[in-house]
Amino acid sequence: MTDATSDPTSRVREAAAARGLEIEVRESPRASSLEEAAALRGITPADIVKTLVVKGRGDDGYLFALIPGDRSISWPKLRALVGVNKLRLPEPELALQATGYERGTITPLGSTNDWPVYADERIAGRRVSMGAGAHGFSLSVDADALIAAYAATVADISEPVETIRR
Repeated sequence: MTDATSDPTSRVREAAAARGLEIEVRESPRASSLEEAAALRGITPADIVKTLVVKGRGDDGYLFALIPGDRSISWPKLRALVGVNKLRLPEPELALQATGYERGTITPLGSTNDWPVYADERIAGRRVSMGAGAHGFSLSVDADALIAAYAATVADISEPVETIRR
């Protein structure tokens, strides 16, 4: 945990540098929707990548799933790829313990544990925006470089989002 005088994204920046990744971290105002967040960043919703920490690889096993913002995780596809019968999103406290990050800020970069990374094939070849380890910040990175730096497994692990209008 960083103190108030330090950069809240320093852990992410240090981890990126250690893996030879060039990232751009910037302040990211809170948005009320994916579309608004994308517009504020000047990108498409598909270029925002959700980093989900997923529990289910044994008693204390987790993994990271990188999913395009305009799609949802496909539990059947991910379970088949990982070779397990059960996966789930952990409670916020467990996600924090597993990664050192609060939900909404999670990224593999600088995680307190080096969990395996699974990337949806649709992020390949793109420059993506994702959480930067602290609320109010996002980072941009070349997805192919991120995939290579983490030896991520790339596969079809998402499905279209069902749009619900209220």
